Amino acid sequence: MSADTINTAQPEQAKTQLGKAVAESGAESSVKRVNLLGMPRAELKAFFASLNEKPFRADQVMKWLYQRGVTDFLQMTDLSMGLRTRLSAVAEVALPKVTYHHVSNDGTQKWLLDVGAANSGQQTGSVIETVFIPESGRGTLCVSSQVGCALDCDFCSTGKQGFQRDLTAAEIVAQVFIAHQALFKAGEVERPITNVVMMGMGEPLLNFQHLIPALQVMLSDFGYGISKRRLTVSTSGIVPKMDQLMDHVDVSLAVSLHAPSDSLRNKLVPINKKYPLNELKAACQRYSEFQARRRRITFEYVMLQEVNDRLEDADRLIDWLGDLPCKVNLIPFNPFPYAGYKRSSNTRIAKFQAKLLEAGVVTTVRRTRGDDIDAACGQLVGQVKDRTRRQRDWRAATMIFRENEGEIACG
Repeated sequence: MSADTINTAQPEQAKTQLGKAVAESGAESSVKRVNLLGMPRAELKAFFASLNEKPFRADQVMKWLYQRGVTDFLQMTDLSMGLRTRLSAVAEVALPKVTYHHVSNDGTQKWLLDVGAANSGQQTGSVIETVFIPESGRGTLCVSSQVGCALDCDFCSTGKQGFQRDLTAAEIVAQVFIAHQALFKAGEVERPITNVVMMGMGEPLLNFQHLIPALQVMLSDFGYGISKRRLTVSTSGIVPKMDQLMDHVDVSLAVSLHAPSDSLRNKLVPINKKYPLNELKAACQRYSEFQARRRRITFEYVMLQEVNDRLEDADRLIDWLGDLPCKVNLIPFNPFPYAGYKRSSNTRIAKFQAKLLEAGVVTTVRRTRGDDIDAACGQLVGQVKDRTRRQRDWRAATMIFRENEGEIACG
């Protein structure tokens, strides 16, 4: 049932009742409303307990929010009139402002969400990106976890934007909410989002505190009911948090690998200096053993021309993987200005894939999607008010690169 089909006679009556209650108590302006979006079931039950309400009220509200898309408590018609009125005074469902929505030629969709506009009324440098990728029989939503990224992978334009802050659980779940509602209203199938991947802006495991409750909402049968096999957390290799993840949720894991040796990975993925490949592999083995039937871990491997795409690199990768249950996803590099890297040719990618397949490693090549709207892997940049010096340093380096190009062209 959608919000458009709900009888609004009772909510109008409740609004009048709310107005009287507020006029009598004067409480609405003095009480900071609690945002219920992104609140996991256990926490929501505790919230209702604090209102002296039964725990099942949490289940009712979650269904209204995530399965029906209703954000107005007054329209939640299986709640008592008194509870609806009270919720309207003490709680809210706060969503970020959609500043941009574009559809690619291949059907990929991208939303820019201003997660600071609710407080300021204007763009704040807290703009994140969310991408939906439609495929036959499935729809994948790529969700961000931070404003910018706390890491600085050398080949990623997102990382060059610097970092501002972590997203809250509400802001993470809001991306699913907004995309789901937009796709549903656009006439997509009843369940347009079948898969969610935490592969947008940011390193999810560095926002562990807010990531876990958001994942719990996505997994919950009272939330979005995403299968644990279809909910994927991607990490660059934050080893301690990979171990902690097992204690909280059971989801699929993807690791941004990109290099078969420490010397190369130290440059491409600098977090490798803290958690080198031997520690990363041990953490992957622990995670695989934790999961029932040892589900495969996905290793993401961006293909950079004459950097990590040689056949000897494939041999090293095969040796490193060993007997670890996994699959490798080869990602053609998505160029951005002054990146310093080139995309591997289709021929080199095909030979690299063939080498892995011959060794028995399940290997796929990711089809580039949404690159005409800068929605492809590694292209998400949003609008970040950088707390680090990374964005400034990158711009300075870009200016030097441009000057050098000009000197070469003139020479």
